[in-house]
Amino acid sequence: MPGTASPFTDIARSRRSPRQFLPTALSPSDIRGVLEDAQTAPSNSNTQPWTVHVVSGAARDALAKELLRAEEEGRTSPDFTDGYGEGLYLERSQALGASVYRALGVERSDRDGRRAAVRENLEFYGAPHAAFLFLPALGDGVRTAGDIGMYAQNFLLSLAARGLAGIPQTILGVYADTVREFLGVPAELKLLFGISFGMADPAAPVNTLRTERVPLQRSVVLHDTPGVLDRQ
Repeated sequence: MPGTASPFTDIARSRRSPRQFLPTALSPSDIRGVLEDAQTAPSNSNTQPWTVHVVSGAARDALAKELLRAEEEGRTSPDFTDGYGEGLYLERSQALGASVYRALGVERSDRDGRRAAVRENLEFYGAPHAAFLFLPALGDGVRTAGDIGMYAQNFLLSLAARGLAGIPQTILGVYADTVREFLGVPAELKLLFGISFGMADPAAPVNTLRTERVPLQRSVVLHDTPGVLDRQ
């Protein structure tokens, strides 16, 4: 009925991004189901601009080795610029980083420990599968990137609905040339980010991390829409 909560509410609000996975591979039917759910995402003029490469098994292991080698050699090759500015967004990013390191038991002064934690990204946090999301260079790329974001959200929520988990990782896009070369992807397709996915390790302390969201009053402006932001 209109106005009532649905199972979607529970799924959306309980979804988390784990940073340690069990090695157990997912069933082909689960992976296909997630991909089919993701495929229903909206896109500008129904362009459906996503090209998605999924790696598992030996391919996943070999790509992880290539990514670690690229990191060791300093061979970054992002298709898109990044940065958080000098204010609020940088502060939020730094707060998350500090929370992750605390959950991992890594001190701020432990440079080796911090680098090891970063390198775990490139091993997909132990997840048995990883999806790489590519897009064509259309216009300035912003609308197309938005389409990829909607695809990715469908992907992540479909995992959560099945009792599975995934984490979007922009760091995987930092090594775009390495990924493209390994997967045989043409240069005209740009790598936005990847998603490591599988079953979250329930025993990993880092997976107890819960990130906060700012109140609606700090991100939503209402016009002639009374009552929505009244405190209840």
